[in-house]
Amino acid sequence: MRQLQDIARDEKAIGTLVELTGVFEGIASMRIAQIKNQVLQATEFFNDLWGIYSQLRVDDLFRFGRSQSVGDVLEKDLYILITGEGGFSGDIDQKLVKEMQETYEKEKHDIIVIGHHGAMQLSQRGIGFEKYFKMPTRDKNINVSPIIKYVQKYNKTTVFYQQYVSLMVQDVKKIELSAAVQEQGKMSEEAEKIDVITGENTIFEPTMFAVIDHLERSMLQIAVGQLILDSKLAQYASRFRAMTAAHERAEESKGDYHLEYNRTKRAIKDQRLKEIITGMRKSKVSA
Repeated sequence: MRQLQDIARDEKAIGTLVELTGVFEGIASMRIAQIKNQVLQATEFFNDLWGIYSQLRVDDLFRFGRSQSVGDVLEKDLYILITGEGGFSGDIDQKLVKEMQETYEKEKHDIIVIGHHGAMQLSQRGIGFEKYFKMPTRDKNINVSPIIKYVQKYNKTTVFYQQYVSLMVQDVKKIELSAAVQEQGKMSEEAEKIDVITGENTIFEPTMFAVIDHLERSMLQIAVGQLILDSKLAQYASRFRAMTAAHERAEESKGDYHLEYNRTKRAIKDQRLKEIITGMRKSKVSA
């Protein structure tokens, strides 16, 4: 039988774990709510930009903000892999890398990875990448300009990311970046139209084409930023799920320790009572 002080110590330790997992569970839930709100704000801003852009462009081609660029576009396609910064992301990053490997060819694709865990996963598989970026620590005003500079060098960019479905469900997705921008643009077209802006009724500085390029770069930044936020949502949901499971297990363990403590305490009292009764019987026999 274990000593009472040992059981009490274990119960106290598991009680601390119950409190910590509860705190982390609450933090993850709060961050999910904050990111959802940030995504809504970014979507509203994108809709405003698309409303202007759709009235200025002369065709349906999306040129990644490089219509005025004289630089050559690389023949390779670009893969962007958005993963967690740390290893506490379950197996979803492994699934993400596996999904990418199904179509990856070294001679045809270059890779940019966001998140340290993804960089480690690629290195372990012997897959090289052009650039590694840390997963942004903040959820507002994410600076993706360095990523967009890479995107503009390639004719086609595909993003592999983690999609938030619900608190209990996260999925692996891939999307072609220009398609992502235009898909979001189609959704914004359902919103209320703003006044028509054309070259005849508006003065553009330095030129209308430069303004269009700026709008395309801005919408690319929003699209990439939202894919990063979607991945962060999935990561926080995964942590929330893990902390919820850990919290429940810790509470069960604490209950088991408390029950063991009470049983041991009762057993000690019963043993002492037996010793007292035995002692009294021996005293009577001696008398």
